[in-house]
Amino acid sequence: MKKWLIAGIGAVVVVIAIILIVGLSNLGPIIKKAVNSYGPDIAKTELHVDDVGVSLFSAEVKIKSFFLGNPAGFKTPSAVKVGSVFMNVDEASLASDTIVIDRIEVVSPEITYEKQAKADNLNTILKNIAKTADSGKSAEKKSAENTSQKKIIIRNFIVKQAKVNFALSIPGFEDKKINVPLPDIHLKDIGRKNNGASPAVAFKEIFAAVYGKITSPGVTGALNQQLKTMGVNINSLGKEAAKQLEGGSDKVKKGLDDVSKKLKNILGN
Repeated sequence: MKKWLIAGIGAVVVVIAIILIVGLSNLGPIIKKAVNSYGPDIAKTELHVDDVGVSLFSAEVKIKSFFLGNPAGFKTPSAVKVGSVFMNVDEASLASDTIVIDRIEVVSPEITYEKQAKADNLNTILKNIAKTADSGKSAEKKSAENTSQKKIIIRNFIVKQAKVNFALSIPGFEDKKINVPLPDIHLKDIGRKNNGASPAVAFKEIFAAVYGKITSPGVTGALNQQLKTMGVNINSLGKEAAKQLEGGSDKVKKGLDDVSKKLKNILGN
């Protein structure tokens, strides 16, 4: 009798293990499809990943080649590029309405910050995400309908070894290459306050935190210093250029002075 009981329990364990393995093996394609299908609608720009791999025994997800493009009107080819994003999922939460993610770790992202006179690419994307999150329509609504209105809680979100490329959309300065390291970011318990958040709301909180770090005095100050070490004096840029074109029209000189003013405004001086 005991042997039959043990055999029966063993069979149940095997079946459960098979179900768990099959479920986790399908998790990668599901995540990839969700990101590539609904991500662009949330951010209102190109967003995709190349592949998503899942470890069957640790429930660790590896997202390969994450790409976030720029909105219309910006010249740089991308806003964020990441080779690898690692994610640990609480397996027990997969069958519930709220999926718990223990950790998301974004390693060595390349972030491009393109600043124009009255806007920048990252803030434009953030506004798009916020609009989607706050309205509850568009991609977020469609995603919720296709995932039984599942929500997420992210216990730890980490960005490390990030680099920010600074792009100037000003004639004559597009070829200037300026980049600085971004201090590591560690966010905790995203979505926990409301017992889960929609993907768009979580994305909004994360992107707002990253944008806040990029536009902080420490980072913008480092960008300013980089420009100065390249021999660009932003205070006299317009005047010196105008002198080199002495005899030119007043319109040309005024245009160069305007460039100098725009540059100072962009760099926070």
